[in-house]
Amino acid sequence: MRILVAIDSLKGSLSSLEAGLAIKEALEDFCDVVVKPVADGGEGSVEAMADALDAKFIDTIVKNPLGTEILARYALKDDLAILEMSSASGLTLINPDERNPMKTSTFGFGQMIKDAISKGARKFIIGIGGSATNDAGIGMLSALGFKFYDKNGALLDGKGEDLAQICEFSDEEALKELKECEFLIACDVDNPLYGQKGAAYVYAPQKGANGRMVKQLDDGLKHFAGLVKEKNGTKFHTQKGAGAAGGLGFAFVAFLGAKLKPGIEIITQTIALEDEIKKADLVITGEGRMDFQSTMGKTPTGVAKLAKRHHKPVIALAGSVQRCAKDCHKHGIDAFFCILNEPMSLEEAMRKDNAIRNLKMTAEQVIRLYMLNHKA
Repeated sequence: MRILVAIDSLKGSLSSLEAGLAIKEALEDFCDVVVKPVADGGEGSVEAMADALDAKFIDTIVKNPLGTEILARYALKDDLAILEMSSASGLTLINPDERNPMKTSTFGFGQMIKDAISKGARKFIIGIGGSATNDAGIGMLSALGFKFYDKNGALLDGKGEDLAQICEFSDEEALKELKECEFLIACDVDNPLYGQKGAAYVYAPQKGANGRMVKQLDDGLKHFAGLVKEKNGTKFHTQKGAGAAGGLGFAFVAFLGAKLKPGIEIITQTIALEDEIKKADLVITGEGRMDFQSTMGKTPTGVAKLAKRHHKPVIALAGSVQRCAKDCHKHGIDAFFCILNEPMSLEEAMRKDNAIRNLKMTAEQVIRLYMLNHKA
């Protein structure tokens, strides 16, 4: 029997690869096991695709959302670069008391892209979840050579508060190589750029914005979209996903001709997961917590969707399972199991050694039951 393990990371505990290898170690005495690290465009996506493509990791110094220099990492394979915006402009890079989307910028993320271009990258796969920003991508664009000016002709930095001040912008000094580049963006939200369902109202509060800031940021997004429409004749602000990552989705489609696509689809295609599914007798997937979000383009149901095309049984393992996870059965997951085997605190459960032990124990019992049923 051949088992394919395509499990997401157990966030804060195990990476996708670590979780997969733990399951493999538990099951390899029973059957052949193939591990394919996978993610949905969020944390761990670069590692999953880099492993599948045998890409190399590149470290580069960039500015974090508040302008402090940090080390960021991306993967490179020939002319393909795989990046996560959060490694340069993510919310977790700044302290909770420093979070303020009026002051944060995606400039450092633009520096990552620029570095990849300098190393020969012309195709990009980018995950944009987890931003600390609400700058509509003007920080990123500034790092790539675009210029944004206020009414006095002064150059703006590219922060959230700058959106309302933009009176003119120019691409004359933008990197010429950008015209040769293709950008595929992993985006799993459908928010427009502005309005009650836009970037500011929906996401800015969790990035540190109060009610007054939210209104200012939304006004700035609307103002900027109006300028882009007036100058370029485009209305990308209404596109689904334009409001992703504080409006970064808008910048990608309006200025860089990018395509937005669900993260799980991009990653499973990139790592050729369906080819492995075809050869498997059973597919094991999972993630840190299974809940109502698991049916919304997350890894377990994304993997299950592919598996069901080929009538393969799917079992999911998770660090915790909420009652609403039962809806996952409607999305191709035949059975799911929580890996906790005894009472313990969240802190204890997330310790790497405990997580590995719990995952291995649960996986072994699941496969014993499956094989018993299979023989019957």
